Amino acid sequence: MAEIHELRSRFAAALSRMYGREVPEYTTLVDVTEQVNADFLAAHPDTAERLGSIGRVTAERHGAIRVGTPSEMHDVAVLFAGFGMYPVGFYDLREATPPVPVVSTAFRPIDPDELARNPFRVFTSMLTTSDRRFFDADLQRQLDGFLSRRRLFPDVLLSLARRAADDGGLDAPQAQRFVTLATSVFELSHEPVDLGWYRELEQVSAVAADIGGVGSTHINHLTPRVLDIDDLYARMSARGIAMIDRIQGPPRWDGPAVLLRQTSFRALAEPRRFALPDGSVTDGELRVRFGEVEARGIALTPSGRELYDELMDADPSNTKGLWDKRFPASEDELEKHEAAYFTYHGGVREPIVYEDFLPKSAAGIFRSNLDTDTPTFDASGTEFSRSSLAAAIGRDVHDPYELYRRQQEQSRGPER
Repeated sequence: MAEIHELRSRFAAALSRMYGREVPEYTTLVDVTEQVNADFLAAHPDTAERLGSIGRVTAERHGAIRVGTPSEMHDVAVLFAGFGMYPVGFYDLREATPPVPVVSTAFRPIDPDELARNPFRVFTSMLTTSDRRFFDADLQRQLDGFLSRRRLFPDVLLSLARRAADDGGLDAPQAQRFVTLATSVFELSHEPVDLGWYRELEQVSAVAADIGGVGSTHINHLTPRVLDIDDLYARMSARGIAMIDRIQGPPRWDGPAVLLRQTSFRALAEPRRFALPDGSVTDGELRVRFGEVEARGIALTPSGRELYDELMDADPSNTKGLWDKRFPASEDELEKHEAAYFTYHGGVREPIVYEDFLPKSAAGIFRSNLDTDTPTFDASGTEFSRSSLAAAIGRDVHDPYELYRRQQEQSRGPER
């Protein structure tokens, strides 16, 4: 019997191997990440594993996928539940600058023990076809029709996922088939892309074209975790790999790492085949997939997050100066101001790792890998919230703050 956490570990490893074959630069990114982590552990043996063992950090990945409809998002939820991964958080990237016509959640383990075994996460975005800021009525009709005719997840895969979720795992033959089928769903398709239809959607958004312009889905990026992201950025650049222009998230400083810092190499030109109106097929290329890397810190409480957002929005040219002046500069200060989450066992305080995402950073990564901004129509947007996303996919979307708070309170025991 392969338990759910083992299925999840196998799935993450299989996706990593597959993505490395499709995007060789990803393998370079993983190699450099492991070198940076080994060097950081050697230089800081007493603190390097403060936010997770080196074994966990080395195995850790998050992926990103994009789907087109609530029905497809529902199937994603069924699939990932078979790996012990559940929707956490709501991210409205339509409100980013520039906007991206998607709303998102992240599928991940929610139990601390499961996170410690393997914290695989998949940031999953869904196209908002009814939003008139992006799609007029005619384009929505065409897009909804196109999406309704495709089927991303075969019945046998969803059946195995339900069995794994119900039974807490699968026997050996079923486990192998489940992981193999799940991985194959996210491989890049070699079917020709309708060039005219893809370009029409691309006028609205490159992300919309990547979701609704093809008949399948795929891993958009796969992200290892690094202990020193500034060192990683410098080493990748020294190898001649074109990185985006900055590291997204909190600034580098001498205080405790919090939330999430991330960067990526630029989206690569990948060969694709295109179907032309006359029925012929020609070779071309698309730039939609990139290599992201992340450094994780301590999870902040709502008040800590409010201060973070205030400082990041106040003066972009002097973010670090404001940060050094106003943000709690130690774990003691974070605890004193109730700005971060910790666990308490036997009188020992341990920080809780931030397991989620920052919408501005996610949008910044998206934007840094696009050649053009998304134009918008002069119209009101479609209302969407965590509860409406939950209704669309048929299951709860967990509040990350509540998960962290519950973990902290449970560690204190009944006497607290």
